[in-house]
Amino acid sequence: MGGNGKHRWKISIYRSSSSSSKFEKKEPPIEFICPISGSLMFDPVVVSSGQTFERMSVQVCRDLAFVPALSDGSKPDFSVVIPNSALKSTIRKWCDTSGTEHPRVPEYGSVENVVRTLMGSSKEDDDDSKRELLKGVDDKPRVLFSHAATELNHRANHFYSSSSEESVIANVPATPFLPFTSRPMCYSSGSSSASISTSSENVPDEILNPNSTSEDEEFVMKMSSSDVFDQEQGVIALRKITRTKEESRVSLCTPRLLYALRPLLISRYAAVQTNAVAALVNLSLEKPNKKKIVGSGIVPPLVNVLKGGFAESQEHASGAIFSLALEDDNKIAIGVLGALQPLLHMLRSESERSRHDSALALYHLSLVHSNRVKLVKLNAVSTLLTMVRTGDLAGRVMLVLCNLAACAEGRSAMLDANAVETLVGMLRNGSESVAEWTRDNCVAALYLLSQGSFRFKGLAREAKAAEVLREVEERGSERAREKAKMMLLMMRGRDEDTAVGAEDGDWEGVLNGGVNRTRLRVGKNVSGANSTEF
Repeated sequence: MGGNGKHRWKISIYRSSSSSSKFEKKEPPIEFICPISGSLMFDPVVVSSGQTFERMSVQVCRDLAFVPALSDGSKPDFSVVIPNSALKSTIRKWCDTSGTEHPRVPEYGSVENVVRTLMGSSKEDDDDSKRELLKGVDDKPRVLFSHAATELNHRANHFYSSSSEESVIANVPATPFLPFTSRPMCYSSGSSSASISTSSENVPDEILNPNSTSEDEEFVMKMSSSDVFDQEQGVIALRKITRTKEESRVSLCTPRLLYALRPLLISRYAAVQTNAVAALVNLSLEKPNKKKIVGSGIVPPLVNVLKGGFAESQEHASGAIFSLALEDDNKIAIGVLGALQPLLHMLRSESERSRHDSALALYHLSLVHSNRVKLVKLNAVSTLLTMVRTGDLAGRVMLVLCNLAACAEGRSAMLDANAVETLVGMLRNGSESVAEWTRDNCVAALYLLSQGSFRFKGLAREAKAAEVLREVEERGSERAREKAKMMLLMMRGRDEDTAVGAEDGDWEGVLNGGVNRTRLRVGKNVSGANSTEF
């Protein structure tokens, strides 16, 4: 016994040393750090401009009437503060796994000292800039810049080549799951193009061909004017140049241009609002601009347009949010800033473009778990299942339902809403009219609902799903046959452990090569000029 006791003590000491090395201090991810205080966030909040800060940092900045300049040169908007519960939970989980102490409530005084230091630094930078500017005026004579009067050739039916289009979900080029664009449908509007050319006939050439040394200067001056006519001319010119000169989109997407554009998105003048939102769509098409746009506080005005803007503006706003949602880093912010409910409402819009882009925006946003939970709370499941029953946007709606079925909250809500009967009915009654990719996604949704649910078997029997699944097993695609076979085995009770559980937030893996988030280059679009492979 004595020898065994010594042996156990040795093992205990060894484990203790190994466990201490396991919890070596790690540096937290940069997104967990408040950009103002530089500390791990205790209570992260999302502000109107889309960035995340420690709540105390925002409070101190408000109290001192100070708006700091961020590392990218932009300035945040502290007018609205929304708790970021998802990030707060993620930070705590990281602390637990890394052995780091949970962040504590920051003291007001210490944060105030940091902010006052930033204020002093900001004032010194401003003084230095003024001195340099005055020195430059003294040393150099005034230079008059002339603007080249180049002609912009309008392309009424401009479509993108296959090399410039992206597919958000496709892994079998010969048999795509869902054909549609990764560019907003409103972007390729022939009628919109016509309205631009007729409305901009009198726009001066110096606006369309800005000074290369300060490319956004003329646009900012026009859009910042108190004269509505100047505002209208500015946004029309911006819309046209960002459509006809793709290379100008990144260089024009500056913080001050976005700042000038933002209030025009909610203008009470139809021409100003419509062209402003359309110009934003064009700017959002370039990947480097997507995070910059959300960070500039553009999302709240877009949400207001969806709620009560002019009809054509709502089409463009749906397209803009869809385009911005393609960027993974934007998904949580867009959901937190209130875009989900208006997008759900737009699924019932009379405009096909609005319905199309809203559905795709919801798909991309629902790839994030926090947005799935929000959609469930907004009773999205009932709305989406009703659309499946009526056949309205069924294919795109099925993609959102698949995302919701990948989380426990979504599965529970779908089972409560009798989704099994609805999906089985779609497979049974729509065998001829429903596209193959929609049927495959329908089977995938049923498969996800079957995971870890004792209720599924009873609901499937009530819906007489066995005969439908047997037909899928015989005639469906390879991936659909595999899912149908697993569900039949589970329903028969022969091998309940055969099916592999769906990982929360990654139902693409469950689809085994079906729908996934990877964006791939695709060839010629099979559904016309307005689509790519989904």
